[in-house]
Formats: sequence, structure tokens, C-alpha cells
Amino acid sequence: MLRIIRNIARKFENYFAKLKSILEPRQFLYVSSVLVGLSAALAVIVLKTFAHSVFRFSQFLDSKLHLPYSNSTLPILGILLTVFIIKRVLSGSIEKGTSQIMYAVAKKRSVIPDKQMYAQILTSSLTVGMGGSAGLESPITITGAAFGSNYALKYRLSYKDRTLLLACGVAAGIAAAFNAPIAGVLFAIEVVLAEISITAFTPLIISAATGSIVSMLLMNEEVLFSFKSIQDFDSKNLPFYILLGVLSGFVSIYYARSFRKIEHFFSRRSKNMYRKALFGASILGILIFVFPTLFGEGYESIKLLADNQPEKLAENTLLENFSDKKWILLLFISATLLIKVFATGITLGAGGNGGNFAPSLFVGSYLGFSTAYLFNILKITNLPISNFTLVGMSGVLSGLFHSPLTAIFLIAEITGGYSLMVPLMIVSSISFAISKHFEPYSFDIKNLADKGEVFTDDKDKNILQSIEIKKIINTNFSPVKESKTLEALIEKIKESDDTIFPVFDESNTFIGLIYLDDIRPIIFSSFKIKYTSITEIVQPVKEKDAVNIDDSVEHILNTFERTHQVILPVLKHKKFIGFIAKADILEKYREQLKELVIE
Repeated sequence: MLRIIRNIARKFENYFAKLKSILEPRQFLYVSSVLVGLSAALAVIVLKTFAHSVFRFSQFLDSKLHLPYSNSTLPILGILLTVFIIKRVLSGSIEKGTSQIMYAVAKKRSVIPDKQMYAQILTSSLTVGMGGSAGLESPITITGAAFGSNYALKYRLSYKDRTLLLACGVAAGIAAAFNAPIAGVLFAIEVVLAEISITAFTPLIISAATGSIVSMLLMNEEVLFSFKSIQDFDSKNLPFYILLGVLSGFVSIYYARSFRKIEHFFSRRSKNMYRKALFGASILGILIFVFPTLFGEGYESIKLLADNQPEKLAENTLLENFSDKKWILLLFISATLLIKVFATGITLGAGGNGGNFAPSLFVGSYLGFSTAYLFNILKITNLPISNFTLVGMSGVLSGLFHSPLTAIFLIAEITGGYSLMVPLMIVSSISFAISKHFEPYSFDIKNLADKGEVFTDDKDKNILQSIEIKKIINTNFSPVKESKTLEALIEKIKESDDTIFPVFDESNTFIGLIYLDDIRPIIFSSFKIKYTSITEIVQPVKEKDAVNIDDSVEHILNTFERTHQVILPVLKHKKFIGFIAKADILEKYREQLKELVIE
């Protein structure tokens, strides 16, 4: 069977290789975008169908067979199986989160390891499918990006085309997951591509449309996340939408900061993967026992809230006997939205795989519902529950990922129309503005930005951070011993083209530099040569005026500006290892700038 699959794959590869030689580059790119979109859509179908089937199975165990604690046990089993797969099949590690896509674009020339084409599907389906409180969209986008990147590598496409096909995989993944092609394109642009030209839209649109069509044709309608019960926008509710936007912004900040603390907590725990998984998964099981809607992606509970059926969330919970008490329901739902970040953080920190896209929609919907429900209980006004539930999703998604356009059009598309466009724009923009003020970097790239590794919203920094400093350090230098005479230095000058010479003492400790321009008056005088020592002409270098091999390019350029030098010494653990020239950095910048612009 495996041999048959390989033969079929080889035939397809040969066919596309011939096609590449026949078609013009732009035409082949269009064909490629279809194939990448198809691959991403099939990955979505596998993931979503499995997750939905397990959810239905868990409901069957709970409601029909009345097996106790089934909802709490399945996530523990899923996380342990995920850790087992990571350890035994995936070499003990797996990259999580869409930040790795941005990192690949910024620093890895859009190259994503080929194992990501199957690793994300395998692990996230076990984690989320069996009840881990995370989302499948992040693994979906990584898988799609890996398809695009590796396809481009296979057919030796340029860096520009490789980046574009990587983004096509992302767009197709989102489009297929939500049947929202416009949102898929916008997500790829807002999150992945720092800069894009008009001509690049066509492949993105083709991939997103392909992903959306395939998911509509092959995926069960129950699995698709869509809504029909919405009401027209009433301008009288505008102040309450503004309030929801403000709340969404601060909830986004709360979510991002809480998640990072949980992530940090688990990163410091035992290095034994199974022990950490069991510890975290057990806590998750307890949380799901108390708050059953934390099980899996949580899309089913969002639909119940949008239909104004909050009492159904209390079924099979400790509050089942209080399902008719509106205030208790409100407190239960509000507590769930605050605890969701802990459930997701524990799921991922314990070793499971998933993302925060679905949790952001979960939290946003619960926030929107709670806001409208509160004012309705107080009888201050009569707000449309379904509208606020849906608009709340756009608010938290926009604030957390700094992607307001994606948030607006995603909700517009899954509701089947644009009647909510005005409140979507208001809530998303306010949430984004507040979140951006307190958290300059989006949730996904915060850690990378803190390390100076990626800045997806700044093209120049993207290019600078992609420069590998180690490759442009000049380690071919002529060292000078402090104890040597000036005659020895003159011999070195005759034998090399160097204009700067590092000086070391007898214990091989770096002391400073000798600049050829500084000693020209001396070397042309035989008297001064005879009576001048190396110590007299060496220029001591303070550690702050040198650069370290691990310094960011931005820091190195700032050091050039501060010292007014064109060449700087490079240190590693306070030991001199070579020189770096400002001209070499700028030349590398110019080279990569030519490649980065997507035509």
C-alpha cells in the first residue's frame, strides 16, 4: 500500500515538474496556489471531523451511557498520547503556535520543516479532539504554511514565491476551517506578510477560494462554524457596542498576560514530559469537571449562547438544578470566560498541542453574551443576545491577535451577511486600539519580539533580524602580542591588507586595537619605530564599544552610530573572535530587500 502511494506521489511530482517547464512562472504559481489550497483544506477536514466526532462521542458517553467523569478523563488521555507521539515519533519536540510561521518568514527565508506537514495534524487531533481546551486553527495554519513552503522548495521556486505560497497555505487553512475565504486572505496579510503588492492577491484569493470550496463539498455542515440567527443593527445600541469594545480590549490584555504566566510556570516545571503532562492534564480534568464547556474547542457552547439558550450550558454540571436562575447562569458564564485562558494555558503547557484562535472566539462570545445578558436582566434595555455574542468574538480576536480586518470579515462571513458590519467595525477597532496601547506586539509574536527575533509589522526590522551575523563576521585577522616590538607589527602590515590589528597580552587576553591610520606618522620614522612600544599605540576597547556575537542587528547598528566606527570588534564570552563591518551589514540588507518584496 505504501509503495502504491509513493508511486502515485512520484507521478504527480513528475507531472508538476513538466508543467513547470511548460507554463510561465506566474501561471505555474496560480496552479501551485490551487494545490496548496487543496492540501490545506484536506488537512482541515481531517482535523475538524476527528475533533467533532470525539466531541459527539463524549456527549454520548455522558448523556446516554452515563459514564462518570468521561469528559474529564478524555483530555488527560489525549494530552498523554500527544506527549507520547512527540517523544517517540517527533524526536521529542514540536513547535507550537503561529509565531513559528512569522519566525520562518523573518529569519528562516520562509522555510518550514517538512515534518510540520503531518506533526501538527497528528498531535493537535489527539489533544483537541479528545477534549484539550485549545483550538485547531493554529495547527491548521502551520500545516498549510508547511505545505506551501515545502512545495516551493520541491520545485525550486524563489524566496518571494515561497513566502507567497506559505501565506497561501495559511489563507486556505483559515478559509476552509470557517468557510470564510475573505477572512483567510486578510489573516495571511495581517499576520504573515509584512508587505504585499496587488499582484500577490491573486494566488492568495485562489488558495482561499479552493480551501473554502473543498471544505463546503467534503465537510459535514454540522462541523462548520456558522450562524443564521442574527438581527439587524440598531443604532440605539451603539453605546453598548462601544462598551463591549472597551471590555474586549481589556479582556484581550488579561488573556495575553495570564497565558504567558501559565506558559512560564510550566516551562520551569519538571523536564520529565510524562510527569508534567499528567500534572497539567489532571488540573485540566478538574476544571472541565466544574466547567464542562471548556472541553475541546467550545464551538458548540458558542452556538447555544448565540441562540440565547444559556440554560443548556448548565446541563450535566454542578449547577444543573439552578439552570432557571438567571443571575447564577450569568456568574457561571462569566467565570467560564475568565477561566478559559487557564484551561488553554494548562492544555498547551502540559504538553498538548493546539492554538489560541478558537479560545479567543470562545472568550469573546462569552463576553458579548454576558454583557448583553446583564443589561437585559437589569432591564436597562433589551439588547440582541445573538448579535452581542457574535460581535464579542471579533472584539477579543482583534485585540489578542492585532488583526481587526480578519476579525471583522470572519464574523461577517460566518454569519452569512454584512448586517453586523458597523458594530463589528466599532468593537474590533476599539479593542485593537486599547490592546495595542498596552501590548505593542500581538499575542503570538510577543515572546519573539522580546527576544528581538521577529517584527512582522515592520519590514525594515524584519529584514535586519533575518541577517545572520555569524556569517558576516571576519575571523581572518592578524593578531599582535603586546610584548612584541613595533618592527614585528610593521612586518604584519607588509604581509596583509588589514587596517586594524587586535592586540593580546601573554595570557591571550584581548587588550585593544591598533588602527593603521593612527600609526602612519610613526611607521615612516625609523627613530619612532625604534623607541615606540606596542603598549603606547594600542587603543583600549571598552566592552560597551564592542559587540557580542549574540547581539541583535539593531543593537550592533546602534553601536556603530554611537562609536562613529565603520568596523567593530566582536566578542564571545568576552573573548575577541573577529570584526564586523557596517558596510557588510548594509550590503546584506540590500540583498535581502530585493528578495523580500513580493511582486
